[in-house]
Amino acid sequence: MVQDFFDSVFEVVRLVPHGRVTSYGAVAKFLGSGSSARAVGYAMNASHRVTPAVPAHRVVNRNGVLSGKHHFGSENAMADRLQAEGITVVDDTVHNFRAVFWDPECLLQNPSP
Repeated sequence: MVQDFFDSVFEVVRLVPHGRVTSYGAVAKFLGSGSSARAVGYAMNASHRVTPAVPAHRVVNRNGVLSGKHHFGSENAMADRLQAEGITVVDDTVHNFRAVFWDPECLLQNPSP
């Protein structure tokens, strides 16, 4: 059951566009588990050894804080990956968070063909 949830999380996070971020809660809500943001975080922690790769660096907390940064191997790895995609990070927080936020709910309004 947990692995099925993790696999669903990985599928959604793989859809987050380059240069955008989403939140643990937004992913949980999209999957119908609105109160499971923490479980999405656990999935992101497990995603570093999954193939195909999961862009876990694009998932932050509801305020844009890089709360999972300590799971990326070095102090600045998560911020460095985001900045390489054009996202400004200041004091471990995504600058202009609302402007770069991607809500998976948009998939329900504009499903792929």
